[in-house]
Amino acid sequence: MQIDGASALVVGGASGLGEATARALHERGAVVTIADVNAEKGGTLSRELGVEFAACDVREEEQVQAAVDLAQRADGGLRIAVCCAGTGWAQKVAGSKGAHPLLPFETIISINLIGTFNVLRLASAAMVGNDALEDGERGVCVNTASIAAFDGQVGQIAYSASKGGVVGMTLPAARDLSQYGIRVNTIAPGLFDTPLLAALPEDARQKLGAGVPYPQRLGAPAEYALLACQIVENRMLNGETIRLDGALRMPPR
Repeated sequence: MQIDGASALVVGGASGLGEATARALHERGAVVTIADVNAEKGGTLSRELGVEFAACDVREEEQVQAAVDLAQRADGGLRIAVCCAGTGWAQKVAGSKGAHPLLPFETIISINLIGTFNVLRLASAAMVGNDALEDGERGVCVNTASIAAFDGQVGQIAYSASKGGVVGMTLPAARDLSQYGIRVNTIAPGLFDTPLLAALPEDARQKLGAGVPYPQRLGAPAEYALLACQIVENRMLNGETIRLDGALRMPPR
């Protein structure tokens, strides 16, 4: 998929990995639409880049559809959808205080897994009607998992389950959409310098980065964005989950 001139929707695009991806796509000539639950940050970034913004909670079908419709208005229709929306929760499945409460587990699954599916299904449905390009390609969807899908740590039961679900959707979604020339891939980042980790003291951040085999640092959001763009451009990449983690394998704690 040629990025220049293509319409791209970045969900969770107001900060972190999503912001970096929106910037990278914009720099490469895409017609970007940013969607995010944070209207203040999303609006600020959209004004800076001169692109469209849609306030969007990925759990809400009407809001996701409105974001897709906004991106679909561009010439050629929606061609690229990147979903970076997600959140976390740390708690053991059971302990001295009793069982893990159900509500936060449901919330994490709802945002990270069901929200990603919401974006995937509605974006790909819009892509089905696009004119076919080279190799019959009509679109590409990039989702975001985590190495926690494979190396879940103590207290990550909800987060790991949600991200494991995103990984599990990747191949069947690619197979479902193959007849329409729509590709589906997933990036599973390791430890990245996102707003979540930015809240930690610098010594804690340095210690986390030092645990990565190479390079011994936190990943830069621009490195995630670069991979997202490479996935978009390489038509043979399909149905794949790619770990982006500097060879890190997370220990139990």
